[in-house]
Amino acid sequence: MTTRRVIATFPPDVPGDEAVAKAIGNAAAISRIAERNDPERASMLKQADAVISFMMHNELDREDYALLKEGCLLQSLQAGVDALPFDDIPERVVICANTGAWADPMAEHILGMILSLGKYLQKCHKRLENGQFDRSIVSTWFRGKTCGFVGYGGIAKAVARLVSPMGMEIIAVNTSGKTDDQVDFIGDMRSLQKILKESDVLVIAVPLTKKTKGMIGKVELSMMKKDAIFINPARGAIIDQKALYEHMKANPDFRVGIDAWWVEPHTHGEFRLDHPFFELDNLLGSPHNTNLVDGIFPKAVRMGAMNVKAFLEGLPPRGVIDRTDYEF
Repeated sequence: MTTRRVIATFPPDVPGDEAVAKAIGNAAAISRIAERNDPERASMLKQADAVISFMMHNELDREDYALLKEGCLLQSLQAGVDALPFDDIPERVVICANTGAWADPMAEHILGMILSLGKYLQKCHKRLENGQFDRSIVSTWFRGKTCGFVGYGGIAKAVARLVSPMGMEIIAVNTSGKTDDQVDFIGDMRSLQKILKESDVLVIAVPLTKKTKGMIGKVELSMMKKDAIFINPARGAIIDQKALYEHMKANPDFRVGIDAWWVEPHTHGEFRLDHPFFELDNLLGSPHNTNLVDGIFPKAVRMGAMNVKAFLEGLPPRGVIDRTDYEF
């Protein structure tokens, strides 16, 4: 019987080698990718049945992708794959996102943003810092309010599990219009207007694809409640930057939490904004770190590796990407 081969390309400082070994077990021989100047590198890639990568655009080159054989699985350790160099990856290669792997810590971070914005914690803190003991600020009571989700995958479901005990209703749209979870409403994307209009808290939880790029613009924002809380932990380009800034400036009670920005260092080489968001006091920002908590990397790597094992055993892998969704 031919030995199956799995190649890990994620950096050694990402703690995941042990997780890969435990997850794959005897299903395949596991190797770390040879350095770029090592003649063994090409041979390893040609023989690989699966490749597990983290930041693929940094770990593999166009020449590397070209060596992968028919049916090889390229497993991303990230949930979002919009930054992948799809033009360099042959059609014969199966690409999988690591769906749900980072959901729990992201949900905690999103909940923190919701509570901070809803309770005006930043505003109160700044006024106290300036000597103002201002008790006129009335915060949001979340019981009985509605939390809406654009997209209802692993991240959205994890957030819903946290806000439901607060007494919030859950409404959502996804591509299928279906879910096994207990929610107050689920619809497909044709129901987006309903979600926008009815949500007291709205969480963007869709991947960045050609269909979702710019899907939230001036018209969509105008449908939302003037005092809504709007959280984007997904991708900046899903939202029209100019429209969001102008809406926030015109509606100071419209509170926004952003973790995923339009121009970021790991994909663009810098952090840059086209509008002065940080001059507004209805913004709460974080540096795309919702998923970064102690102990998350072995867990996320294990989930990716378990998907590889399922693939090697002939089972359908989760998170298979339709590359046509990313033809921007």
